[in-house]
Amino acid sequence: MRFTNGYWLMREGVTPLYAVEYSDHEIRGDHLVVYAACKHIDGLGDTTNRNVLTIQFSSPMNQVIHTEITHFAGSTAKKSERPEVTMGYPEIEIIEEEDTLIYRTGNLRAVISKRPDDWRVDYYDGEQYLTFTGYRNMACMQDAINHRVDMVEQLGLDIGEKIYGLGERFTPFVKNGQNVENWNEDGGTSSEQAYKSLPFYLSSKGYGVLVDNLGDVSFEIASEKVEFTQFSVPGETLGYYVLAGGDPKGTVSLYCDMTGKPALPPAWTFGLWLTTSFTTNYNEETTASFIEGMKERDIPLRVFHFDCFWMRPYRLCDFVWNPETFPDPEAMLQRHHERGVKICVWINSYIGQRSYLFKEGMESGYLLKREDSSIWQTDLWQGGMALVDFTNPAAVEWYCGKLRTLLKMGVDCFKTDFGERIPVTGVRWYDDSDPVSMHNRYTYLYNQAVFRLLEEERGEGEAALFARSTAVGGQKYPVHWGGDCLASYPSMAETLRGGLSLACGGYGFWSHDISGFEQTATPDLYKRWCQFGLLSSHSRLHGSSSYRVPWLFDEESCVILKEFVNLKCSLMPYLYEKAVESHETGVPMMRPMFMEYPADLTCQTLDLQYMLGDSLLVAPIFRESGEVEYYLPEGTWINYLTGERITGPGWVKGCFDYHALPLMVAPNRILAVGSCTELPDYAYNEDVTLCLSAFEDGASACVDIPDEKGNTCITAKARREGDTIYVSASGEGSWSWKQLDEELTIITA
Repeated sequence: MRFTNGYWLMREGVTPLYAVEYSDHEIRGDHLVVYAACKHIDGLGDTTNRNVLTIQFSSPMNQVIHTEITHFAGSTAKKSERPEVTMGYPEIEIIEEEDTLIYRTGNLRAVISKRPDDWRVDYYDGEQYLTFTGYRNMACMQDAINHRVDMVEQLGLDIGEKIYGLGERFTPFVKNGQNVENWNEDGGTSSEQAYKSLPFYLSSKGYGVLVDNLGDVSFEIASEKVEFTQFSVPGETLGYYVLAGGDPKGTVSLYCDMTGKPALPPAWTFGLWLTTSFTTNYNEETTASFIEGMKERDIPLRVFHFDCFWMRPYRLCDFVWNPETFPDPEAMLQRHHERGVKICVWINSYIGQRSYLFKEGMESGYLLKREDSSIWQTDLWQGGMALVDFTNPAAVEWYCGKLRTLLKMGVDCFKTDFGERIPVTGVRWYDDSDPVSMHNRYTYLYNQAVFRLLEEERGEGEAALFARSTAVGGQKYPVHWGGDCLASYPSMAETLRGGLSLACGGYGFWSHDISGFEQTATPDLYKRWCQFGLLSSHSRLHGSSSYRVPWLFDEESCVILKEFVNLKCSLMPYLYEKAVESHETGVPMMRPMFMEYPADLTCQTLDLQYMLGDSLLVAPIFRESGEVEYYLPEGTWINYLTGERITGPGWVKGCFDYHALPLMVAPNRILAVGSCTELPDYAYNEDVTLCLSAFEDGASACVDIPDEKGNTCITAKARREGDTIYVSASGEGSWSWKQLDEELTIITA
């Protein structure tokens, strides 16, 4: 939201109350409370009829400082308005000096100026200068025309500093120059709206900022004031965390320490998913023909998904199989299981008036109510639909009870669709949550309820969702997918941008609709998107009004899909190691280039390629010609598919048929490759090949190969000294070594 008219003037009706100078402070245990006058104070007479802002500094854990700015404390935010964060045991030091106050946690410190007419707070991580707020930055904005008050903060941007993240954003990857609203919307991938909004951004300097508000946070990134990132919220209080993890990966990990680490998805979820598509007609004969068709073509399929019309039209959701098309669903699911696939079904939290659940929910008080205690309803999506009120524990149990019936039938997991169009006016939640904050928070509670049900019924380590919307902390409940994209190359590229932006918020596991959701892809696009999709953490063929089985495109599509499913299955020892890393640290599997190579300035703007873990660089092809231009950081890289050896840093041009693309193995890595190409879930430690990339003299590497539950089975190490590579491995399993690069002497240490 913008408040100024250029740099010097304010918009009509807006009166700013800027923090101008230090007035006083108090130390309350581990908290430092500073009072900032909004005008210069010359004497006691100036302390009357003056505005004062209260700024409190605290810390939930080392390397994180929480700054809270308050105008009128009587308007204290409700608990439901703030993200849930973990509280640690930070080391706090508060230092009082003549001209400054210092609030320190770990190596992170906020330095507050006490000099007259010189309000300023500088943030440092050790000796590294991060950012600041100062003159005409921190403020309460009073708008007399619109009768509203907003709290505003502006944090300085360094020369060349770039900002990333703020959720799954399909706009340009670098957010400088953009206005971003932290407001979930069902807007597709071709607009500035987002299904997954996070009030957290990551800087190219390595620090991050989380705004302590789940509601309508408005960001102006180098836009209203080009030297600052501005964020504002309605009301009288604004809080934010500065996180300093040392580098982008460290800060993302620190963010997940605060808001939750991703659960480890079951190994089977990493295989190929196939759906019925959204509005197609289908029955058991149709679904069986798809599964058998994949088997006949030797294309490994691991999950089959029934999208929304497994239920009857107008009854979404009642969680009852359509008896006309699925007269005996339990027996059908058993037959599909015997074909070797897991089963996923589409659900959402919207209850249409024709669903028998509407009456149940209304009579029991399980549905969102209006302020007059009537049920909130809309005709948007389903006629007369209502929302399950997930702030009511009884409603959660009721809703999950309906899903529990499906699990007992043989369903393995759920696609938790929708959750973005949540009303904010004229409604009252069961627990009296703030309606504006619940707009985004709703999807967190929705996915949390379903995920916890799966953990209860299937056991820890077997729960998996396919979720579209999310909020802060939602990374704990994977997997998430990118929403409604178009069947075009530009939409494929914007989908990748969205995934890389989401990765900056600690979302370790992410997927997208292979070949695009809306419209139907050409055979060319289908094959290129299959390459990209099978080199994502999770891989699903899905669409809207047409089926996505490969033989409906052309026979070559079957060949290409099979090749890349086989490739992904063979890479599972490596990929599951990276999945465990994401689960333990929060660092995502699919990473923007700057996250893995923060010192390489060229990597700071790259959004058409990514790192899949730390060892594989993927550059999807976005042109029918097969041409691609990609960047390699320093070192010798090897194309895993072609064997081509290229030395970086530098840009590379290439042209590839459908059987290959730039899949580059990073220098100084051990890539664990499995012996199975037909399943994603197998014994990764049996007959694993440990592939050595190009090693520089003196370089070393180490990998931990897990089992299907994420437990380390084999630890392998390698180091190069002169013309010799010394290797060692230990643990339970069998392995062999292979060189991808020039012949060097391998000696087992």
